[in-house]
Amino acid sequence: MKMQLAEIAKAINSKCEGNDQTVITSVAFDSRKIAAGGLFVPLKGDRDGHDFINSAISNGASATLWQKDHPNKPDNIAVLEVDDPLTSMQELAQYYLNKVNPTVVGITGSNGKTTTKDMTAAVLAKRFNVHKTDANFNNEIGVPMTILDMKPNTEILVLEMGMDHAGQLHQLSELTHPDVTIITMIGEAHIEFLGSRAAIADAKMEITDFLREDGELIYNGDEPLLRERAAKIPQAKVTFGFAKNDTVYATGYRSYKHHATFTINNSDHKFTIPMIGKHNVSNALSALCVGRHFGESDEEIATALEKFTPTADRMEWEKGDVGEDIMSDVYNSNPTAVRAVITSFGQIQVPAGSRRIAVLGDMLELGNRSAALHAGLADCLDPQVINEVYLFGTEMKNLATALKENYKPENLHYYTKDQMQHMITDLKNDIKPNDIVVLKGSHGMHLEKVVERLR
Repeated sequence: MKMQLAEIAKAINSKCEGNDQTVITSVAFDSRKIAAGGLFVPLKGDRDGHDFINSAISNGASATLWQKDHPNKPDNIAVLEVDDPLTSMQELAQYYLNKVNPTVVGITGSNGKTTTKDMTAAVLAKRFNVHKTDANFNNEIGVPMTILDMKPNTEILVLEMGMDHAGQLHQLSELTHPDVTIITMIGEAHIEFLGSRAAIADAKMEITDFLREDGELIYNGDEPLLRERAAKIPQAKVTFGFAKNDTVYATGYRSYKHHATFTINNSDHKFTIPMIGKHNVSNALSALCVGRHFGESDEEIATALEKFTPTADRMEWEKGDVGEDIMSDVYNSNPTAVRAVITSFGQIQVPAGSRRIAVLGDMLELGNRSAALHAGLADCLDPQVINEVYLFGTEMKNLATALKENYKPENLHYYTKDQMQHMITDLKNDIKPNDIVVLKGSHGMHLEKVVERLR
């Protein structure tokens, strides 16, 4: 972005105290990431961002938003007083979005949002100037920050939109007025706050609340909860999945160690993605639908999907320190995601004498169903397929109990949350050069630390 403070002040209904001709070229709420020409947004969280104004100034901030009546207002930097810095940042983002006027693609779903965002951006970049959400910066802070970070020549803005409570996607949809929306699937993520999968589906459909009249909803047609709800909106709809009543469905699927291939109905092209699993093929199908929406050929889409780069820690392969192959999928977790990853992992061929080892951490935000949902994972863990299981965290004790019927004690390992170092030591002593290892858990379990030690 590039705007004078006078324009920013008008956009957020404020007045500039200082030089209103100062040009702002970036926005940041982390004082450590501010740069020369930057506008600092002091947000209130665990800490009050106003307390870091001196850090922001020393790092080059040119101006700051400032909550009215907040003490210690700086006098050595341009200031725009506002009622609430977060709301004003969102208003500025909406103003800048309207000014640049890109086509907006909004993506949500219980699983696969980030991978679908990466695939979709790669597909669209074959023809357009594309800006996408960084990592999974997808909430009421991350979406406006993504908007404010886009270049003025952006033609298509690909936004990942997350939620953990009802009303959140309604707000993000109102902020962005998407032209195309994607719903990847409905799982159990955030069921603690929403109570049921039906309620989760209702909350995910909020992304269409401000879908433009001539817009399009692209959604997983294999999910009845979505089909029921999608039927109620008037905009154009396209479905993807594995059923023959979907608009686009996979007609062939093969998974290898580091990639998967598939074909689709009504196309002669074979598609390859640098990830494994039917769930990632489903994500690719949604990206393919977006590409077709914007007039791209299947050949262009196939080339983009084959070469796209996934965000870190999404089924990412790494090499361990004794030569083992490690699949890191440790950013988030819920029952649907675990089942998909374990199924895909179990289909990988290993040399004779090698083992498949699963390291699973707690799945968070499952509420009063947590114990049952953890224990229920037992039916996707077969000792003949997943030879060793390492379980980590308070809730995983429920799965450990359920697996005792099928796994020998020497192949089933359980650790409490304060025993990470113990688990790492045992893993390092156990893993052999030709083994393959998968790690999956909610981000709050910090299994990335285990991955680092195994590397």
